[in-house]
Amino acid sequence: MPPAPPAPPPAPPPPAAGKLTLKVQKTYRDGDRRIALTRDAWRIRGELRPFVANQQVVISFFRDGERLHRQTEKLQPTPDGKAGVFLTPYTAKRDGRIVVQAVHAPTPELVRLRSARVRVNVFKPQISSGGAVVDLLQRGLKRMGYAVPRSGVYDDGTARAVMAWRKVNGQARNFVATESVIRRVLAGRGAFKVRHPGDGRHVEADLSRQVLALVNGRKVERVYHTSTGSPVTPTILGRFKVYRKDPGTNALGMVHSSYFIRGYAIHGYASVPPFPASHGCLRVPVPDAWSIYNWVRMGDVVRVYP
Repeated sequence: MPPAPPAPPPAPPPPAAGKLTLKVQKTYRDGDRRIALTRDAWRIRGELRPFVANQQVVISFFRDGERLHRQTEKLQPTPDGKAGVFLTPYTAKRDGRIVVQAVHAPTPELVRLRSARVRVNVFKPQISSGGAVVDLLQRGLKRMGYAVPRSGVYDDGTARAVMAWRKVNGQARNFVATESVIRRVLAGRGAFKVRHPGDGRHVEADLSRQVLALVNGRKVERVYHTSTGSPVTPTILGRFKVYRKDPGTNALGMVHSSYFIRGYAIHGYASVPPFPASHGCLRVPVPDAWSIYNWVRMGDVVRVYP
């Protein structure tokens, strides 16, 4: 009797199902939106579950339906081996909305997969780009302690905060937020450095930089543009304490005054140029005067240094 034919080999297992997801990294947030600046490097992190060795995905970047870039990425296993991941860097030279999607072509081991689309709004680092850039600038200034509104528009308060930042960083004393200023602020560069943390809750007036800082220990709470004594009537240097507080406007035009020695006070004034111009007081813009007056308490230290 002839031998029985060999059993056919088992059928290969069907390709596995999976899930492909994308996340945007190294961008800024504006609510639910992801924001990047032109020429900024950001990246996409992709994850495919389950991990299957030697699988690849193709990631594509689009603007207005036009493909800008396509890149093939090989998956690397996560430490637990349950997923494959990849990182794809990208830099946009032009502004606009970038849409990103990844696709895994079908293989014997894994089915065809397509990620959901993710979006990045790219802006030029210019105030004229609109509210998103201004909002990021205001958030960056606030994180470093500069007194700035969160209005989303480039208003007078924002311009004064930019002036204070420029002064602290030895730049031209004006109210202009250039591309360089925006990029440095968003990078968290240019904070005021406290000189006298041991004074606890106190005021620091830096005459060389023409700024006034409200400080609590090592924490900078707010930094303001100020104008101090002119060369003819210089501000007295030293360590003083607030001994008198007068709200309102006096006959000399001083608004919400906190006196720290004799007739010298921190006060609002109609004219606060970017250079020393007062009769020895620490002038601040009138719109800032009330918040400073409310913060400063009787007995608080005022440090004035060159």
